[in-house]
Amino acid sequence: MRIHIIQPTHYAAPGSRELFKTKKLNLMPLTLAYLAALMPEGSDVTLTDERTQDLDLERDFDLVLITVWTINSLHAYEIADAYRARGLTVILGGPHCFFYADEAAAHSDAVAIGEGEIVLPEIFRDLSAGKLKALYRAETFHDLKNLPLPRRDLLNARSFSRFHTIAVQTSRGCPFSCEFCAERFYLGSRYRMRPVEEVVAEIKATGSKRIFFADSTFSGNKKRTMELMEGLIPLKLRWSALWTANRVLERDFMVLAKKSGLLHVNLGIESINQATLDGMHKKTSKAGTIKDVIKGLRDLDISFSFNLIFGWDTDHLEDFSATLNFLKENKVHVAFFNSFCPYKGTPVYKKYLSEGRILDPVNINRWPGISARVHPKNFTSEELARGISDMYRDFYSWPSIIHRLPLPTSVSAITSWVMNLSQRKMATGKSTNFESY
Repeated sequence: MRIHIIQPTHYAAPGSRELFKTKKLNLMPLTLAYLAALMPEGSDVTLTDERTQDLDLERDFDLVLITVWTINSLHAYEIADAYRARGLTVILGGPHCFFYADEAAAHSDAVAIGEGEIVLPEIFRDLSAGKLKALYRAETFHDLKNLPLPRRDLLNARSFSRFHTIAVQTSRGCPFSCEFCAERFYLGSRYRMRPVEEVVAEIKATGSKRIFFADSTFSGNKKRTMELMEGLIPLKLRWSALWTANRVLERDFMVLAKKSGLLHVNLGIESINQATLDGMHKKTSKAGTIKDVIKGLRDLDISFSFNLIFGWDTDHLEDFSATLNFLKENKVHVAFFNSFCPYKGTPVYKKYLSEGRILDPVNINRWPGISARVHPKNFTSEELARGISDMYRDFYSWPSIIHRLPLPTSVSAITSWVMNLSQRKMATGKSTNFESY
C-alpha cells in the first residue's frame, strides 16, 4: 500500500494565503515518524513536512493521512480536498479533529479521533475489507508499553539543521486540570508513562546527544521521572523538557536533573498574579514562590523559560508593566507572552462563548501571531494585543537582554543567549503579527 502522511504547514499571517515556510528545522518532531511506525508492514510510506518540503498534489497514493492542528486546519482541508478531487482516499486525524469532527468529515473519507495505536488497526482492517467508516473514535487510551520505534529514517534529512534536537516522548496525559487547557480531553486525565528501559532504548537508537522530551509535563510522577533521569546519566545527553514550577523547588529532583544532562526547562508559570493563578486552577505555580524558582534554576546554572498568559478576568492593564518589571528585575532568561484564548471543549470556552466574548469563534486559533481572540474583562482586545507586543519588544531589547542574561561562559548560558536572539528577531520583525481580529 502506498501511503502518504502529511504534516501541513499553516498560513503565514492572519487573513493571508501565503504559506509559512522555513529552510531548516532545529527540532526533529515526532508525529510523522511515529505515525509511519504504525503503518501496516510492507507499506510504501512517504512523509512530508510541508514547512520545509513542497507538496506534490499530482502524485498517486492508495491512502493519504493528514495530521491536523487547529492552526493548520484551513490549509489541511485544502490539501484534503485536492486529493479527494482526484479520487484518492483521505483520512484526517490529530487534536483538531477531536473537537471539530463534523467539520473535518466534510473534507475527508474518514476522521480518526484518538490515539493512533487504537484507531489505526481498525481503519486498516476496514480498508482491506472495503468497508471504511466515516468516523473512528478510540474509546480507550494506550498503556504506552512496547511502542514501536519512530521511523525517523523516512524523514527528509535535509530538513534539519546540522545540530538539531530530536523529540522523544516519555509520557502522555497530565495529572493536573488547569482551567484553560484542552489536552486533558484528548490525551486523558490519567498520567501514563512509558517504561524507562524503552525510553532509554529509543534515545540510544536516535544516535543523538540532543533530546527534547515532548511531554505535556515531563515530571508528572516524581519517582518514575527520577528513575528515568538516573537512566539518562550514562548517555551523557543535553536535554530539555517542560514541567511544573513547584518541581523546581524540590532540590533532590533538580540536582539529579542537572546531573543527567538537563540543559533547558520550560515552565508554565502563567502569571505572577495569585488571583489569576487561582482562577486558572493553576495549583503547581504560586506567585509567592516564583523568586525561589528562579533562584534555584540560576544556582544550578540551568537555562529556563517562562510561559505567561494575559487577558484573564482578574488581569488589569497594570499587570503588563508589573510582570515585565518582575521578569527583568529577577533576570528571567526567556519568556513567552501569550494572549488568553479558550480552547473548544473546555468549560471556560463555553463560558466565553455564551457571553459573546470570543471575537471570532469559527476561526479561533487558526491563525499565527500574537492576536487578541477574546474580549477581556478589564481592558479592550486591542489593549491586550498591544500590551503583549510591547512586552515582547521591551523584554527582548538589547538593554534587557544584557541585564538579564549571565555571561555566555557555559553551555546553559549560551543556550539562553541563543533563545533570546531568536525571540528578539521575531519581536522586532514582521513575523510577529501583533494585532487583534
